[in-house]
Amino acid sequence: MTNPNPDAKLKIIPLGGLHEIGKNTCVFEINDEIILLDAGLAFPTDGMHGVNIVLPDVTYLRENRHKIKGMIVTHGHEDHIGGIAYHLKQFDIPVIYGPRLAMALLEGKLEEAGVSDRTELRPVRPRDMVRLGKSFVVEYIRNTHSIADSCSVAIHTPLGVVIHTGDFKFDHTPVDGEYFDVQKLAEYGEKGVLCLISDSTNSEVPGHTPSERSVFPNLDRVFSQADGRLLVTTFSSSVHRVNMILELAKKHHRMVFVVGRSMLNVIAHARELGYIKCEEDRFQPLRNLSQYSDRDVMILMTGSQGEPMAALTRIANGSHRDIKVREGDTVVFSANPIPGNTISVVNNIDKLMMKGAKVVYGKHQGIHVSGHGAQEDQKLMLALTRPKFFLPVHGEHRMLVKHSQTAQSMGVPAENMVIINNGDVVELTQNSIGIGGKVASGIELVDSSRQGVVDRETLRDRQQLAEDGIITVAAIVSHRGKLVTPPTVDIRGISQTLDRERFQSKVSDLIGRVLRERSNKKGIERDGIQPAIESELRRLMRKELPKRYPVIVLLLNWVETAENNSPVPALTAS
Repeated sequence: MTNPNPDAKLKIIPLGGLHEIGKNTCVFEINDEIILLDAGLAFPTDGMHGVNIVLPDVTYLRENRHKIKGMIVTHGHEDHIGGIAYHLKQFDIPVIYGPRLAMALLEGKLEEAGVSDRTELRPVRPRDMVRLGKSFVVEYIRNTHSIADSCSVAIHTPLGVVIHTGDFKFDHTPVDGEYFDVQKLAEYGEKGVLCLISDSTNSEVPGHTPSERSVFPNLDRVFSQADGRLLVTTFSSSVHRVNMILELAKKHHRMVFVVGRSMLNVIAHARELGYIKCEEDRFQPLRNLSQYSDRDVMILMTGSQGEPMAALTRIANGSHRDIKVREGDTVVFSANPIPGNTISVVNNIDKLMMKGAKVVYGKHQGIHVSGHGAQEDQKLMLALTRPKFFLPVHGEHRMLVKHSQTAQSMGVPAENMVIINNGDVVELTQNSIGIGGKVASGIELVDSSRQGVVDRETLRDRQQLAEDGIITVAAIVSHRGKLVTPPTVDIRGISQTLDRERFQSKVSDLIGRVLRERSNKKGIERDGIQPAIESELRRLMRKELPKRYPVIVLLLNWVETAENNSPVPALTAS
């Protein structure tokens, strides 16, 4: 345990999770030592063409990798652990501590990415204490959330104790019987909490967030009313929800067919750790689907957020190899759309309905509850911990503001809290809190290969392609600087009327003119030809297509020519 040091200064630097939902990543730094709390991902917006994953900019961590002593993980959701494998490709993390389920899920991710040797995973249990470096001692505190094995943490520093809630709600009837350790929170509150860093996701919602168990009778009603096949989708990581769905499958005598890699993976780990209790023979492979009557089938799958490649989206589109929706099927969405996913979700609902399925969705059905605490939960957290300083995190700007107002209503002075952005450096002493600077922040985009990072220029090109199309110009040029044949012009994705022959003639004249201007008695200087022609092509585009800015691809093939001007094999290509 560390003793308070009045001269110390703790830096708290969120790299993700502020003014947004997702990619929660936070840095704690003191005495030239850094620990990380979580490292999540977010999902792309509609304009991020070809992007699968959005990560925070970790330039600050790359530049200060020598200071990193380890990481603490609060729970196993993708927006808290999904970025770790990618970060380990850029810098080592000596040790990662976290709850057992989170570590089991993370282990598979690291092995798949080939970075298992870049860190050491150490599972912990509630009330375990771990030391990282000389400056940090962390105690894990059981909380309740929408995934099993979720924790808040008490971070002991030379200044005092900082509590980070992680994602939480106060669920008094938890599905797994694991109660929020309010006693431990109250003990810290009695001793003195320097700063509370708290989840703001539902800060605009009055009252308490209902218990996860409240979903059970409503799902039971839906199951009992389904005459045909049941197709159920929820978050794969919502272990408690999945466990209840499997309980209901048993109650209603339905065999379970699991579809979706992430759903299969989470169920396997949760069963191994005892968080899901379902007999092995309840599960059946998809190849056995035709052997059971519709009334005996439940298909549990991914796709509750309308993800393009998820099982339910492919089923809705009619492109799934093994499952076709038909009249009499009941499709259950036991999840609400995350902001930004609503259009994709409702499009899938429409498609499923048009194929004859009965679709059960929406808040009025009572088949989903949030895993995040509402205003009364947040008040209870503040009352138990009684912090001197307060830092709202995990939410969009209005959520952070509302949470700060709730904290003020609970007695935390306005001057003892700050509203921050990703990259802001919060400087905390025993007597003050404030913003002391900023580090590099922003986003890194990972494409479908899950290897390459998409830079801003590439993303801009993709957006331009989507909006304005592409024009490809291919020209064969002799070593003397003459066009061997008229250039080939290919126009794609441009709806405006364009006289193609006239346009091709203009392109040919343009290239010929640039080549003549760059030629002399000794021949032609190739350096600078490509950008010069590209510049002139862009100028031509602005005249011919004044309201469109297509991507221009220029292919120049330089060839030697024989005396009769017939080309011989190319020497170089630009």
